[in-house]
Amino acid sequence: MVEFGVFDHLDQRPGASAHDIYEDRLQLIAAYDRAGIAMYHLAEHHATPLGLAPSPSVFLAAVAQRTENIHFGPMVYCLPLYEPLRLIEEICMLDQMSNGRFEFGVGRGISPFEVAYFGVTKDSAMPSYTEAYEVLIRGLTSDTLSFSGDHFSYDDVPMVMKPLQHPHPPVWYGVATPDGAGWPATQKINIISNAPCEITRAATDQYRDVWDKTHGGAVTTKIGVARHVFIGETMEEAERIGARAYAAWYENFIALWRKHGMEDRAYASDLTAARARDAAIVGTPETVAAEIERQIETAGLNYFVCRFAYGDLSRDESTASFSRFTEAVMPKFSGTR
Repeated sequence: MVEFGVFDHLDQRPGASAHDIYEDRLQLIAAYDRAGIAMYHLAEHHATPLGLAPSPSVFLAAVAQRTENIHFGPMVYCLPLYEPLRLIEEICMLDQMSNGRFEFGVGRGISPFEVAYFGVTKDSAMPSYTEAYEVLIRGLTSDTLSFSGDHFSYDDVPMVMKPLQHPHPPVWYGVATPDGAGWPATQKINIISNAPCEITRAATDQYRDVWDKTHGGAVTTKIGVARHVFIGETMEEAERIGARAYAAWYENFIALWRKHGMEDRAYASDLTAARARDAAIVGTPETVAAEIERQIETAGLNYFVCRFAYGDLSRDESTASFSRFTEAVMPKFSGTR
């Protein structure tokens, strides 16, 4: 059984204000909700046109009010940038406001430049992240919070705010390599990868192996990938618009890296390279459905996450692409809701 989700950088669109982008996206998320998309994941980025939601909780509070069924959350909260006690309270508020539809990803932050603006170094990020995660889980599952570490310390803090979901909202983690799949498996944490299918398959095999040794039985979490997706009426239309939109997205992605005189070669710079790395899927409904089916089988997935809005795609273009997805792609897969 495969479920579908949506990932969103909420990146800048040429000629559009942040206000217009927020409203366009909220209307599109409402369409995701009506269509039965399982989950909406929102990235956190800072000081870059890649991300217009540097405070994911603020935007997701609006999502909670515009939707009824879809689950949603950050992918990820960059934990070294947070005071965990305050973040616990935000998580509880969002879970209560959404009637138990909140789920959250955790991570250190992918860009060294973004976290450096907050005074976080590469050496300090990992220990700060590790402590913050421990504080989060302890605070979300306890009546009082006590913790003593190198970065955070709390003494008998009353946990008045509680999440609606017990013991806490589901947790997500981004996996880039097979070596990173073991820890989330031991913790029953959902995973998403941006890697090509062959690398992802090694990670999902590792995840299932560790799960079996730790818990036994079938995996109950989601194991997925995230891909740029554009569906046109014809292949020519899909490739023309898809290439244009991906190029605009990549310029948003690379802007901060270029400011610091670097290129991040982990991401493809054009649609041709992105397709070769399994990162982008463009075409007609038939070809897109076939490619999604291939990737699910090749990578060993039970969850598939699409980016329908990115780069310079207009709201009408994203909406049309998503409509083709719901009408002609989703019905080909069982287990969607």
